[in-house]
This record gives sequence, C-alpha cells and structure tokens, in this order.
Amino acid sequence: MEGKPGAMDVTETTVHKLNGKPFYSWKQKEDKTWYRVPIESASNELLGVIEGEDEFEFYYETTLPKIQKHGKVWIPIAQSDKFQDIEIKSMKIHGEDEMLEEKEYGNKILYLELKEEHSNKPVKITYHVKRKEKGAYEEENPNLAKYLSGNVLMPVGNQRFKEIVTEATEGKENDSKLIQARAIYDYIIDNMRYAKNEKYGTGDAVYACDSKTGNCTEFHSLFISLARTANIPARFAIGAAIPSSRDEGGINGYHCWAEFYADNKWWPVDISEGNKYTALATYYFGRHPANRIEFTKGRDLKFEPSPQSSPVKFMAYPIFEVDGDSKVSNAKFSFQRITSKEI
Repeated sequence: MEGKPGAMDVTETTVHKLNGKPFYSWKQKEDKTWYRVPIESASNELLGVIEGEDEFEFYYETTLPKIQKHGKVWIPIAQSDKFQDIEIKSMKIHGEDEMLEEKEYGNKILYLELKEEHSNKPVKITYHVKRKEKGAYEEENPNLAKYLSGNVLMPVGNQRFKEIVTEATEGKENDSKLIQARAIYDYIIDNMRYAKNEKYGTGDAVYACDSKTGNCTEFHSLFISLARTANIPARFAIGAAIPSSRDEGGINGYHCWAEFYADNKWWPVDISEGNKYTALATYYFGRHPANRIEFTKGRDLKFEPSPQSSPVKFMAYPIFEVDGDSKVSNAKFSFQRITSKEI
C-alpha cells in the first residue's frame, strides 16, 4: 500500500496460502520492517524451526467470566521433563486453589474455586522455559499397552482404518514398524489438507478420515488411530509453538503433535507442519524443534475434582464451570525470547 494515512491505495495483492500451504514467509529487517521470502528459499528458522536450544518467557493469560454464585476453573500446567526445563516465575490467581495430578499421564492441573467477587478478573501465569530440540529417545517402562487401545475420538481397528493402513503400507508389510510409521505419516501428508472447516479442532480421527481436512488435532488424531491400528504404539501431546521469526509478541493459539514407538524409542512427529512446509516433511518425522512448550500429554484426561465434561479429550485452554454451565474458555499466549542457539 502507499499514500497518506487514511487515504492509502492498494498497490499489490498476493496469495499467501493455497489449501493451507504458504507461498512465502516473512523476515524482519533491522529497522523492524518486514519483507517476503519465497518458501523455496526460506531457512528452517523462517519456516518455524529453531534447532538446538531455545529459552524464553511464556505468558499464559485468561479472564474469569461473570460469576453470580460460584465457579470452578481447571488450567493445565506445564512441567519439566528431559526436553524442557520449566520454572513458574509468577502466578496471578484468585479464589481457593489446589494443584491436581492427573494420574494416567502425570499431568498437573491448577484448580480454582471462585465466588462472585472474582468475576471478570485476570489470571496470568508466567513461565521461564529452556527447551531442547527433541529427537528419538528411550523411556524406562514405557507401558505400551495403553498406547495401542482406542480413545473416545480416536478409535482403533475399524474397517476403514484397516483399509488405509493396508493401502499406506503396501509392500512394507514385513518391514520394521519405523518404516510402516513413515508410510502412514506420508499417507496423511499426501491425503489431508490443513483447513478449519465445520468440526475442526475436536481431535476426531473419524472426521479427519472422512473430510480429509482439519487442524493439528485432526492430523495427529488420525495418525495415532492409524498407527495403533497397525500395532504401532502412539500418543498425543499439546502445548504451543513459539514463533521463530521474531523474539516477542503474541502466539496464535495452541499446537499439538504426536509420538510413536519403534526400535525401542519414541519418535516425535509433527504432521500438520510437515504438510504445511513440504521442505520440512523429513525434518518433522522424528524431530520436534526447540521452540515450543508442552502443557499436557494424552487423551481422555481424568482428575478429581473433575469438570462436567470429564473425561477431558485434551487440554490446552482453561475449563470454566460457572453457575452450572461448563465450557472450554479461551486463553491468550505470548512470549519474550531470551536466547536460542544451535548445538
């Protein structure tokens, strides 16, 4: 655009994405202005990947609703593991609080009991995060059986899923589970389209299979159902991806991913990102970048006290129960990068 403020003319229009796949990325100059970089010449960092390590503050914010009598809130809490070092720097919360443990997957949930005077007040959690790029890794006593059975929205072994696994792994029936998992991964990349239509964001594997569209929840739910149908243990996790092309600001909602078990290791995958950026399809089979934070693992989460919607299919945003009504609320994510480096 060009011209004076309030009277500017459009000088050029471009198509940024087609079927969810971008034609270009953006890079910031030293003077803080931005310019387009064609995808085919963009670096991994411009495509969302920080390799090695990343360190940042992460801000999780929500606003409590209007409360007439009483309310309850459940908020997922990030924890440290071998790939992320989590420190809670501060918590601005209200009411009576309790830290719950979800026993099946070891998740932590902040539980608040609220009264009328807490209406419309802000809740804010500030994290300091050091994160490592994740590759294939070993785990003691992985308890694989629970990652082979179905979930509420991720069935296993139905006729359609068996047919897809047979099609995807044709000629690889006697190959390793690692090769078969790659074949399923490639099938989803080739056949699904990133699009937010109708029931997207529910993590419904059957819907993903039928519509061949969805966001990250559909991509990874379908992968997990197909992998388990092929007798490959697989599991779900959710958190947020931290932008790699800038060092501060807002984040566009949650992101989720999956892992599967083969050759005595867990292998991370991010199929929706591999679908979006063809150049990174190989990277995202077996790796997750350093610039992300994980909130919770698993599906169909149960904890006590529990919301009316229990079991919770997955959890990144708060659950509010106010005066008898239950809903998943919105949360606002933002960050401030401290440093990142390759190793």
